Amino acid sequence: MAKNETRRRCLADAGLAVLARQGSRGLTHRAVDLEAGAPTGTTSNYFRSRDSLIAGLVERIGERLAPSDQDIERRASETPSLELFADYVRDIVRRLSDDRQVTIALFELRLESSRRPEVAAVLGAWQRAGFDGDVAFNAAAGLPGGRREIALFHYAIDGLLLDRLTTPIDPDTSTDDIIDDLVAGLLG
Repeated sequence: MAKNETRRRCLADAGLAVLARQGSRGLTHRAVDLEAGAPTGTTSNYFRSRDSLIAGLVERIGERLAPSDQDIERRASETPSLELFADYVRDIVRRLSDDRQVTIALFELRLESSRRPEVAAVLGAWQRAGFDGDVAFNAAAGLPGGRREIALFHYAIDGLLLDRLTTPIDPDTSTDDIIDDLVAGLLG
């Protein structure tokens, strides 16, 4: 495997752009090369197969959507409360909304995982690890809610983002108000 991690990340970013714009059928090594402005064959040099390309995209999604160390430290040092939990959820939704391309690519991969077991295996492992990390963070920070509530928030956030990134059913209600209502409804 090629060792240039900067180029690997650039190719993965190009792959995410292709996936978000063209869907999973448009995701080819050649399309990623074109998007990245790289010579033909570069993507296949870094990601030998479609499955390794998808695994690289999932890894890059995690990198791009991860909270900063400063955010984690700040939240961990604050007094646990419903307000802090709502702030945490707002931050997740903000990161997913701000990096719209990555979130759309993630939704595309989730749809493809319903048709391709190989994608389901990679994406499912990544999702479960992220979920377990969220549950552990929540418990360590002393925030309200346990595993069940965190799962409910994952379901709600996925639905909220799908709504906000496509055709909102209620575009006049702010996302922050919706999050406050979700927190109050699930934890209040």
